[in-house]
Amino acid sequence: MFKHILIPTDGSELSKIAIQNGVQFAKEAHAKITGLTVTPPFHYMGRDALQINDSVEQYGVDTKALADRHLQVLKDEAHKVGVDCDVLHCTSEHPYEEIVKTAEARHCDVIFQASHGRRGVSALIWGSETQKVLTHSKIPVLVFR
Repeated sequence: MFKHILIPTDGSELSKIAIQNGVQFAKEAHAKITGLTVTPPFHYMGRDALQINDSVEQYGVDTKALADRHLQVLKDEAHKVGVDCDVLHCTSEHPYEEIVKTAEARHCDVIFQASHGRRGVSALIWGSETQKVLTHSKIPVLVFR
């Protein structure tokens, strides 16, 4: 049924657990995986510690290194069970847009995504990337919680 699965990761513990389950799902479906992580662009008035302490150039180096670490978790898990895996790092103000755009561009059948389960004020303040993906994606989304 599903032959190409997009698994976005933000490097969180929940995301790592979702990766394990998503890779197992891909193995059982005989599907390949595209892994994605999205980092925000540099802002001169940033609130992220990397943006406050880094120059534009150093921020690019630091976010690439962080993205590589996040994606390596997925690559290692996929390699361990013999699932074909490609990874991608993008920069965007809105991660959900990159997730949807990547799934469409890579012809993925499904997006397998973790949800932190934020509700109420927390969801209003921090937003829910998963909810935004669910709202904007024409591709099926499996939410792992």
